[in-house]
Amino acid sequence: MSNSILTPSVIAKEALVQLKNNLVLANLIHTDYSDEFVKVGDTVTIRRPVKYSVTDGATMSVQDTVEGSTTISIDKQKHVAMGFSAKDFTLSIEEFSKRYVEPAMIELAQQVENDIAGLYRYVWNWVGTPGNTIDSMNDFYKGPQRLDEMAVPNPRAAVLSPADYYGMLGNLTGLYISDKAKTAMEKNKLGMLGNMDTYMCQSAATHTTGTRDNTTPLTNGASQTVAYSAVKSSMTQSLICDGFDASATIKAGDVFTLGDTTNGYRAINPRTRSALPYLQQFVVQSDVTADGSGNATLTISPPLITSGAYQTVSATGTAASSSDGLALTFAGAASTSFIQNLMFNRQAFALVTRPLQFLDGVPDQARERLGNLSVRLMSAPDAINDQSRWRLDILYGVKAIYPDLASRISGT
Repeated sequence: MSNSILTPSVIAKEALVQLKNNLVLANLIHTDYSDEFVKVGDTVTIRRPVKYSVTDGATMSVQDTVEGSTTISIDKQKHVAMGFSAKDFTLSIEEFSKRYVEPAMIELAQQVENDIAGLYRYVWNWVGTPGNTIDSMNDFYKGPQRLDEMAVPNPRAAVLSPADYYGMLGNLTGLYISDKAKTAMEKNKLGMLGNMDTYMCQSAATHTTGTRDNTTPLTNGASQTVAYSAVKSSMTQSLICDGFDASATIKAGDVFTLGDTTNGYRAINPRTRSALPYLQQFVVQSDVTADGSGNATLTISPPLITSGAYQTVSATGTAASSSDGLALTFAGAASTSFIQNLMFNRQAFALVTRPLQFLDGVPDQARERLGNLSVRLMSAPDAINDQSRWRLDILYGVKAIYPDLASRISGT
């Protein structure tokens, strides 16, 4: 095959196919692509759905329409750079892809997958017992049950770490595992389990908890509930606490409850707004270190909204009149690492990609698109080493846009 066949456009197309074929998580979540060119750090705005509550009686009660939004930053430019000799370009595209393009794009796809898997830290629902392997269908079904209780619509997907997949495998029969010629997504699909499209995913993240303890932290302040209008864009709030050990750390992604079912904040079904028999879970949004007296202000989600169309919790007992002195009970032991399996509706997370601009003065460059993915290839000669230098770039951003549509899951 002549050298002229291996053009930048041909190689870019092949790279894009290999990238697509090696993605699992990216094919299960909401994706957004536009031909609009952006720079690293630019943002895309997504509106949150409007909610209303039902009013009793014949008298009209007009409600304010409060429309929130969230932004996704296009902040990740990733690339793989390679150097080729003139001899390499005598290969067929199949040989060239197998030797060079496919290994490079596997690494690039892995980076995208890792970034998506890392969005677990914004998910507050966590069923099972952290640290335990999912080794039965009873363990697995706790995830779909939580999604049902949270009124999460179909379709849904589940991604399990290899340890949890193999822990459960002995209890299952009839699984269809595709042959090696299929894409990574097809090869890792386990089938429909509990109304969930279920996959094994090597990219399942690991969360390491802070040094915080489960015995002394308390809320410190009587009026720490908020109105939706005050948090409609961030869907977070500050929670003032005390009672931590001096200099204790609370990590982004740590999950906790407030009080108990008698005096605390219970979860609610977001459709019926009826209280559920367990406590609402909250997730810490950013790392915090308590001061020398054990005081700490946490940024948490969801916010404490006790009434209205956007209600997130049901206050019971003393919590109905005061949010002070409620115990924080964290999921999982302190300073311990836990696998983060996920179950979710595709709208829970978003991957937003944009094409990268061409650079002036670069003679050999190409940009190709496949679905919601775009790859740019550029090359430059290296006469000193008798090589041609190539780089493949992608530009994207990821975000948990509706983390209430997801749950983490561990075994019991």
